[in-house]
Amino acid sequence: MSIVRKMLLGGAASVGILASGAAFAADLPSRQIEPVAPITAPVFSWTGFYVGVNAGYAWNTNDDNGTFVNGGYYKSNNDDGGFTGGGQIGYNYQIDQFVIGVEADINYADLKGDSNNAWSYTGAASTSNGIEWFGTVRARVGFAIDRALIYGTGGFAYGGGGNDNGFVYNGIYYSQDSDTRTGWTIGAGVEYAFTDNITARVEGLYVNLGKEDQNYFVPTVYNKRKDTEFGVIRAGLNYKFNTF
Repeated sequence: MSIVRKMLLGGAASVGILASGAAFAADLPSRQIEPVAPITAPVFSWTGFYVGVNAGYAWNTNDDNGTFVNGGYYKSNNDDGGFTGGGQIGYNYQIDQFVIGVEADINYADLKGDSNNAWSYTGAASTSNGIEWFGTVRARVGFAIDRALIYGTGGFAYGGGGNDNGFVYNGIYYSQDSDTRTGWTIGAGVEYAFTDNITARVEGLYVNLGKEDQNYFVPTVYNKRKDTEFGVIRAGLNYKFNTF
């Protein structure tokens, strides 16, 4: 047998083996690999109840004016400031990037100042003007950028504890204790969620508890008008409960 003929026979045998192997592979069941689903981070939501604490600084500018029946007059301005701190509770609801909510808080405030410079022809007055505590019930409207929230807030405010007034008239001492005042508040803040449950904020509030005219006795012996308004800048820490 010639060398050429042997080579032709070997090539034909190789082609036959390859063809039979391909046919056998075609008869085997196919093995498809399931695609791996992409892993996406969960989107943070501000929706939910929360409770927290706050602390900061408050300052006031209160006008306290008094007039005695005999023509004496005094005016004192109270612009002192001091520590404030308390707690809050609230609820947020997020719609796309917009967040609406409501919050209530109660706070201590060191905003009590004394004045003893009121004199008339027949009397002298001593006043303590300011507040020792206040609270608010406010709506909140904000815009969320992932875990950051920029918001405005405003609503009802109340407070008291610091308006103690007394005066001497014709040798007799008269006094009036503190009262609770009501008014309004407005402010803004920034809040950030460090975890799904812990958020921190910085906010500022303006609180106005209005003006009040007071007349002592009839006929009027002493007329007093007080104005209670103050500003607050504070930081807060909240615990946000899981959405349910």
